[in-house]
Amino acid sequence: MMATIGRVIRCKAAVAWEPRKPLSIEEVEVAPPKAHEVRIKVVATGVCHTDWEYLYETGKGMTFRPFPLVLGHEAAGIVESVGPEVTKFSPGDKVIPLFLPYCGECVRCRSNKTNLCRKNWANTQVGILADGTSRISCKGQQVYQFLGVSSFCQYTVVPDTSLAKIRSDAPLDKVCLFGCGVSTGYGAAVKTGKVEKDSSCAVFGLGAVGLAAIMGCKVAMAKRIIGVDINSDKFEKAREFGATDCVNPREHSKSIQQVLVEMTEGGVDYALECVGSPAIMSAAFESTTEASGTCVIAGWTETESMDVKVIKMLMGRTLKGTYFGGWKSVIDVPNLVDDYMNSKLKLDEFITHNLLLDEINVAFDLLKSGEGIRTVIRLQDSEEDKEPTTTTK
Repeated sequence: MMATIGRVIRCKAAVAWEPRKPLSIEEVEVAPPKAHEVRIKVVATGVCHTDWEYLYETGKGMTFRPFPLVLGHEAAGIVESVGPEVTKFSPGDKVIPLFLPYCGECVRCRSNKTNLCRKNWANTQVGILADGTSRISCKGQQVYQFLGVSSFCQYTVVPDTSLAKIRSDAPLDKVCLFGCGVSTGYGAAVKTGKVEKDSSCAVFGLGAVGLAAIMGCKVAMAKRIIGVDINSDKFEKAREFGATDCVNPREHSKSIQQVLVEMTEGGVDYALECVGSPAIMSAAFESTTEASGTCVIAGWTETESMDVKVIKMLMGRTLKGTYFGGWKSVIDVPNLVDDYMNSKLKLDEFITHNLLLDEINVAFDLLKSGEGIRTVIRLQDSEEDKEPTTTTK
């Protein structure tokens, strides 16, 4: 990698030129990192529903972000070079880039009540880094970096506060899933929800986030774990992760909250919403037991509102939201990787397809159809791939 340090790297990326159009594989230029930035060779990236939703449903449940951009935010790679004033990373380090920063210095980072650090937040949310620009360009035009990451690119540059260094023996094509979905769902159960032993739980949505939530409920030793999804084909996988029951709302004449209240003789102790639908959020909340029920919202939507019956809240239920599962990104993700390496957490079982970057649109099709749980995109021939083309400009 020494030959590329300080030079512009030319590589492949899947570029979204405009909303609701398939991604286009292009040659892009990735500039060297500036102060407090790290350039990464992206080895593998998961394809998350948020990526698909932003491309095809932008303006509906998602705040508009500028195009063109490179999507992707669930990845793992290897440090290629570091910018000035970077002290915690070196070329060759295995890392997971993060859309949630951790500066370790602000009030929120020092608090044990939240993980919502805001270092560079306003900029990365609209696809730029600290200086107000992106490090990726194509055909002479700036290309925005989705959530400050852009992992659908063979190389990317991220702030050093949005990067976790992980152990050197971790398989990057597996642990990339800790960059978003698995961390979010698992943390919704064990970190934010604090699911208790012998409790009853309902998990709404059996995609990657929902399956990770089921895994969290099982790790917490919940007695009953009910998976809820309108696609019954997902039930076998849910049981593999620990679901004791599975319910398809379309197979019942009553509302799903009524079904669950009757199944559990009063409601579940914990409901975890992993879809991002306001209607399902309301149903999840109403499926919890009065006096002590807790509902955790992990599904993602930015612009929509959910309906809450005040009496349900007054009767002792708790409604909570979670972002990235409540984990303090930079310091907690390496521990999650360790748990996987020590066989305490599943990862391999989430991966239903492995594809190349050229097949990124196929991955979106699999996601939309419900055929895939997680597709992992391989961006390099191997972790020790040949040097990329560079320029001095």
